Amino acid sequence: MACAGGDETFGRFVQRPFATLLEERTDRRVLNLGCLFSGVDALCLDSGLFDLLKTADLCVLQVPGLLGQTNHFYRVHPRRNDRFLEPTGDLIRLYPEVDFTEVHFVRHLMTSLQRFPDARVEVVLDELRRNWVRQVGDLLRRLDVPVILLRLQVLRDPDGADLLDLNVTDAMIEDVRPFCAQCVDVTTRVCGQSDEIEDMLFGTLQQPMAEHMIGPAAHRAIADELVASVRNLN
Repeated sequence: MACAGGDETFGRFVQRPFATLLEERTDRRVLNLGCLFSGVDALCLDSGLFDLLKTADLCVLQVPGLLGQTNHFYRVHPRRNDRFLEPTGDLIRLYPEVDFTEVHFVRHLMTSLQRFPDARVEVVLDELRRNWVRQVGDLLRRLDVPVILLRLQVLRDPDGADLLDLNVTDAMIEDVRPFCAQCVDVTTRVCGQSDEIEDMLFGTLQQPMAEHMIGPAAHRAIADELVASVRNLN
């Protein structure tokens, strides 16, 4: 079994990510292909990753976020998809008043665009949603193995009020669901909000980053859901 995805699949700052727990509980060999800062591009456009996934008996794919993808409006780093490289001419014409030289991350970009009280940001979001469905759907169609799509909703604000309009929508999941064997939904919180920080493994200067990652209990909950799905497919 192969597990592919972003920071949560990689299991940053935890000793036993959910892929390790899956291996222990399913008696299968599990390869953790999680990659820090990956998004749509790192998951869907890496030919080496695809070659590994297609040789597995079963794949678990963490749903990539909406923002980490090159599209008609901006380019991202091919591996660190959280990095904003440059705007396209379309985005410059759409937002002539924005100085993009000060923007280095995709979330910062979207926060900047949302400050304007008009509907232009929806044009960008519509493009991101269409491109996401196209890229993820194409990957799933090309993978000739059963795929469990893992949709993690990680709440990072104390009141749970994340930027919901930047999340992958239910409609997007429904568009790609026909190409999956199963779809698993898990909602959890970062360890800074779940009082798990003492259970994390990090250096002295890494605590601010660790507080924004999910902890061991979240990985156990994810593994519980995935084990049930794996057994249903057997």
